[in-house]
Amino acid sequence: MILLQAFSDWAAFFGRFHPVLVHLPIGFLILAVLLEIGRLTHKIDVKESTVSFVLFWSAIGATLSCVAGYLLSLGGGYEENLLNEHQWQGIWVAVASWIAWASKADFFVNKIPFGSLLYLPALAIGSFFTLSAGHHGGSLTHGEGFLTQETPEPFRGWLGMEPKPEKGTDEIKPIADINNAMVFQDVVNPILKARCVQCHNASKSKGDLRMDGIEFLKKGGENGPIIVNGKGQESELIKRCLLPLEDDNHMPPKGKTQLNDTQIAILSWWIDQGAPFDKKVADLKTPDDIKPALASLSSGATSTASSSSVSGPAPESPVFSAKVAAGDPKAIEALKKAGLLVIPVASGSNLLEVNAVNVSSLTDTQIALLEPLKEQIVWLKLGDTKITDQAAATFAKLKNLQKLNLENTAVSDATLRQIKMLTYLEYLNLVNTQVTDAGLKELSSLPNLRSLHLWQSKATDAGVAALKQTKPNIDITVGITQQQMAEFIKAGEAAQKAEEAKKK
Repeated sequence: MILLQAFSDWAAFFGRFHPVLVHLPIGFLILAVLLEIGRLTHKIDVKESTVSFVLFWSAIGATLSCVAGYLLSLGGGYEENLLNEHQWQGIWVAVASWIAWASKADFFVNKIPFGSLLYLPALAIGSFFTLSAGHHGGSLTHGEGFLTQETPEPFRGWLGMEPKPEKGTDEIKPIADINNAMVFQDVVNPILKARCVQCHNASKSKGDLRMDGIEFLKKGGENGPIIVNGKGQESELIKRCLLPLEDDNHMPPKGKTQLNDTQIAILSWWIDQGAPFDKKVADLKTPDDIKPALASLSSGATSTASSSSVSGPAPESPVFSAKVAAGDPKAIEALKKAGLLVIPVASGSNLLEVNAVNVSSLTDTQIALLEPLKEQIVWLKLGDTKITDQAAATFAKLKNLQKLNLENTAVSDATLRQIKMLTYLEYLNLVNTQVTDAGLKELSSLPNLRSLHLWQSKATDAGVAALKQTKPNIDITVGITQQQMAEFIKAGEAAQKAEEAKKK
């Protein structure tokens, strides 16, 4: 098994040299043809040994290219019929090159009957298959019809080709009414077409995966389904996009146009909602963190009725009318490298949302990466990470912070003491944290706090009541208390006894 794995690794390694080696026979064979034309037309004086030398290296290059091409094909992901044609065309180039060389080589020239008669046909056949193999190789790499797809008019009409598609047909276009847009057709599919379908289509299905149709998306590729309904972060479609760019499994591959954070967030949200193919945006739940991403797709102003439900932050919040400079690109890139999503809260805005949904391992040390963007970050989602109270010193510097999610983390009252000076903070999620009534007292100094979530925290009904007394307009969610749960169980037991009594 170890030997097989070692062979597979070496095969993949040498196979990657095919694009390099394939240029050797092309160059040498074309040079040999040009030299022969020049010699036959008496334009240049070339020795037979020179032509023979060039043909020898053309044959060697073609043979090595065939071997590397075969090893590369073992990795799969290519359309089978097109691949077979390309392989045999390459083999014919190698065979023709060897025959042409043998017809010229001193060692064989007197040993091969009619050798001189084979020379020119072999040279012509080798040249023909070089061109056809190059055409098919381009189609395998870049999609069928790569060589001819940019053919200009009037040649397209003369050759009976379909009119050239308009530029930008696969680009993501603004959506006039985002709420009434079909989620897959209008929102998700344009992203897939612009970033994924070029490598996963009928003529080039890398990893035996096609993404140019609904049934193909449901089926998946050679490693199984790429979508786990209801679980975006467990779906290969999302996991591959979030791998480091240098990783061989990262998609799209390095060198191709990458999906941005907004596009990844939309795809993940779509899968979280069950990956529906026949519903509108309005039919699905749109959490706060996805609203700015959806709003950025809208072609209308954010004040229109159609976009207001997904336009994100409340317009009355003064932080959104403040003029903030664009964030440092290096600081944004550092956050992305750490796995965080960085998304503008609205189209054309310098204000940012930072989301750690894909980095459950995020620690206090990495939180320092937020500091260079202390003016731009207004939404911060750090729920389900490994941060503690030590991170609060950085939160306190994000002076324009409006929403903060800390659910399911180890933060406690110490964090609330640090952030009590965030004057713009309106939303705070402390579900399943170590916050107590003492911490709630610190929140009374937050002038704009409107929404607080405390379910499964250490806060009590008395602490919640005290905070509501000082801030009567605040909306506090505490979930089901232990007393309510006990009463619910007690009522259920009473109903069960009553049912049993009836049966008797």
